Amino acid sequence: MTTAAPPIRLSVLDRSRIRQGQAPSQALRDTVALAQQAERLGYHRFWVSEHHGVPGVAGSAPTVLAAAVAAATTRIRVGTGGVMLPNHQPMVVAEQFGVLASLFPDRIDMGLGRSVAFTDGVRRALGRGKDAADHFADQLDELLGHFDRVAGDHCGVRARPAEGLHVPAFVLATGAGADIAANAGLPLVIGGFRGEDGMLAALDRYRTRFRPSARAAEPYVVLSGSVAVAGTAEEARGLLVSEAWSGAYARTHGEFPPLAPAPEILARQMGPRERTAYEEALGGHIAGTPPEAVADLRALMERTGADEFLVTTSTYDRVALLDSYRLLAEAMRPEPDSTGR
Repeated sequence: MTTAAPPIRLSVLDRSRIRQGQAPSQALRDTVALAQQAERLGYHRFWVSEHHGVPGVAGSAPTVLAAAVAAATTRIRVGTGGVMLPNHQPMVVAEQFGVLASLFPDRIDMGLGRSVAFTDGVRRALGRGKDAADHFADQLDELLGHFDRVAGDHCGVRARPAEGLHVPAFVLATGAGADIAANAGLPLVIGGFRGEDGMLAALDRYRTRFRPSARAAEPYVVLSGSVAVAGTAEEARGLLVSEAWSGAYARTHGEFPPLAPAPEILARQMGPRERTAYEEALGGHIAGTPPEAVADLRALMERTGADEFLVTTSTYDRVALLDSYRLLAEAMRPEPDSTGR
């Protein structure tokens, strides 16, 4: 009798990408609708992100958007991927997640990142400098202390309703994030494709240096990346075009634009720098038919020993995007054995 491959825990991170000609409000509503579909398809978590002053992204207030997602769903875990802690005071973040966890018990995740804003102007507007990320470990310790009833010992103030609540915390592995997660005894979220050698080295350090904590007794790794699935491999690769061009444009023009239709991008006369950036952005993803995508994803999970995969796919064609998430979820479902179970 053939033993079925173990299931892979799948989750979703949506960046509320704005499509060309679309209002930001529609992008936010699309995020909520995607969360509802993800829940129906059996995805484990649905996370939203934090971006400030980006023309192509509507998700600037992740805890507010997480509240809307949680209110529109009933079972799926909801969280952030992540709140950029250097942009905020730890007590305010604790209060926000305390409110979320009080309204939606046992469903809220607290994904935390150490990135600062992309431009000098946004950093000035947020009142933060480039070195704000250097204090992430201390901010993380202070934030967690508000939940653990110890923050008041050093600041004289308690964050309510966060105090005493259990909200799972995850660290996004930007820069020194893997080492910080290990020292804090927290799960790690890390990009799963580009620079695989560096990623594997970071995972080895994380697992070796991990200190068990009340939040995690052992290392837990969430890989993240784009997975595009369609009826043919060519159609699946086509789903990557819009996001790849936005990334290439940002690298060459300093601004992340709304998603454009793939035919418009493919017909564009790109300059040499744009073409190079675009071709690089097209690489490092999983794209193919359902069997191809599942095989590639399983191979990646085996190489890394990861516990969960966070799908971050974006594309202009929203119908194709929803279909990609559906095809992936259906392909991952274990087939019944000969008894029909």
